[in-house]
Amino acid sequence: MMEITIKSLETKTHPETKKLFWFVFAATRGGMNRIRIISHLRNTPSNTHQIANSIGLDYKGVQHHLKNLEQNNLVTKVGSNYGVTYFPSVLFEDSEAVFDEILSKLKKVGNNLVKAF
Repeated sequence: MMEITIKSLETKTHPETKKLFWFVFAATRGGMNRIRIISHLRNTPSNTHQIANSIGLDYKGVQHHLKNLEQNNLVTKVGSNYGVTYFPSVLFEDSEAVFDEILSKLKKVGNNLVKAF
């Protein structure tokens, strides 16, 4: 089985950005759910309720992961209260190649939780 590590990432970007993406999407238990959420937001900016319905996660779970993504500056929000709409942040958009590389490496290792996005 091929092992992937932060050092195996080849995309050219700031090393701290690679570490952040690695930690948020690959090195934590909730990484797969955050991958699903950010993949959804790349195509369709949405509010929490729409995300939960679209990817089949519990509303509170989506709230938790969105808070984590926001704290790490990977999503931004527009609006207030219930109808707040989430978008991928500029940091995420500038470093999408790192995200895509992590995703492809996870697929190569045979991580059966990673589905085609």
